[in-house]
This record gives sequence, structure tokens and C-alpha cells, in this order.
Amino acid sequence: MAVTNAILGSKGGRNAPSRVIPGFNLSLGFTLLYLSLIVLIPLSAVFLKTFTMTGEAFWNAVLSDRVVASYKLSFGAAFIGAALNVLFGGIVAWVLVRYRFPGKKIIDALVDLPFALPTAVAGIALTALYSANGWIGRYLEPLGIKVAFTPLGVVVALTFIGLPFVVRTVQPVLEEAERELEEAAASLGANRWQTFRHIVFPTILPALLTGFALAFARATGEYGSVIFIAGNMPMVSEITPLFIITKLEQYDYTGATAIAVVMLIASFILLLAINLLQAWARNRSATDKTAGRK
Repeated sequence: MAVTNAILGSKGGRNAPSRVIPGFNLSLGFTLLYLSLIVLIPLSAVFLKTFTMTGEAFWNAVLSDRVVASYKLSFGAAFIGAALNVLFGGIVAWVLVRYRFPGKKIIDALVDLPFALPTAVAGIALTALYSANGWIGRYLEPLGIKVAFTPLGVVVALTFIGLPFVVRTVQPVLEEAERELEEAAASLGANRWQTFRHIVFPTILPALLTGFALAFARATGEYGSVIFIAGNMPMVSEITPLFIITKLEQYDYTGATAIAVVMLIASFILLLAINLLQAWARNRSATDKTAGRK
């Protein structure tokens, strides 16, 4: 009791702010300095290097036919891969949380494999699987489905590396979800689809959008796991990060930074839109819960 009174009585009693790490100014200064060194200064350098180009040279660098084709493939494949992971990654998270079965811990650990596996190793492994003589590709080729060295192979690689982002984002939300609401909905006569639509889906929607954003952001800049399975054919399976590397190898630094700026701006706009949609979904879920309690 004496210790409690001493704590409450010191520096304003109960109205005193409680901080585990004291020194707001010092902590804020360190945060801004760290973010500047790691994020802001490198990104600013990319923009400053691009500003040394003339307007005509910039547009010629970022709007050539090969570059535009690489934009379409990189962003399109990243979007498709992230969308597939939202669907199937959500199912994987649901199974890992709601069911018990032999080997569950092993499967749970395998989800993190794309995190730990070097990207080059992942690319070689996927190419070996889906090539014409691979374990899976040999059965797809007679059906007219060619994966390796095609845009489909790029989608496969980006889906592979993006899966953990969705599963690990949705999994803790499902673990903390109130199952009593599902049981109450079932007792009131709701079927499984109605329960999922009105109870489960609004709860996990913000997490699904977050997982989609993370998977999409990772996929747009992925390089190592894609170049092996893509085939890197101009106008067909050439991704934008590979085009940037090619520019750097040719000592065309301004051309490389110009393409990088376009990718940065496009990624920022898409991620901003997804974050706004996520905030809307979270606010709507909170509103629905408040209305349900009333």
C-alpha cells in the first residue's frame, strides 16, 4: 500500500502520465533520425537523381514499349498473386486456427518457409517443378498449360512469396475472434454462409486487406524468385525490377532511377488506396458492433 501511494502521489498523482521509456523528445528525435537514414534519404536520392533528367528523356525512359509491358506484368502479376493469397491464405489461416489434426505444427511452420528460403533458391525450385520436365510441369504440358518461362510462372512465384503475409496477418485475428457470436448466430437460425458473411468476414476483413497490401508490396519489388521462372523475354515475361537491373548494368543510372520513381509512385498510390479501404472496413465493423450491442 505504501508503494502504491508513493507512486500515485509522485508527479501529479493519478493524472501523471505513465511511460515505460521516459524522454519523449529524445525518443521522437531518434525515431525521425532512424527513419530518415533508412527510408527518407534513400528515397529522396532516387528522386533527386531523376530530376537531373530532362522531361523528354524522363518520358522516353519510363514510357518505352518494353518498360510499359514490364509495368503491366509486374503490377498485374503482383495483384493477382496477392488476390490469390487473400483467398487461399485465408483458408489456410482458418484451418490452422479452427481445426486440430496430425502434423498441424509442421504445416504451420511450412507457412513461414518463403520468409526463410533465399529467393534465388525459391526461383530455382519453382523452375524445376514447373518446367517441361519438372515434377508438375510434365503433367501440365500435355494439357496445354505452360508455367515456366511465361507470365503464369511469374504469378506462381509471386503467390509463393506472398502467402505468409496473409496467413500471419489473418491468423491472430481469427484466434482472438469471439466464437460466442458465431454460436449465437447459429442458435438464432443463421446458416453457415450467413454466419460467415455477417459475423466472421467483417471481423477478418481489415486483416485480409492488410495481408493483401503486404503481399502486393513485396511482390512488386520481387526479383530473385522471379527471374529464373520468368524466362525474361522482352514484351512477354520481363519484369520491371529486372529492367532496372539491366539499366544499372548498362551504367544508365538516371534511366534506372526514373523507372524506380514510377514504381514508387504507383505502389504508394495503390497502398494508400488499400489503407483507406482498410480504415473504412475497420470503422464499418466497429459501427456494426456498436449497433448490435444497442
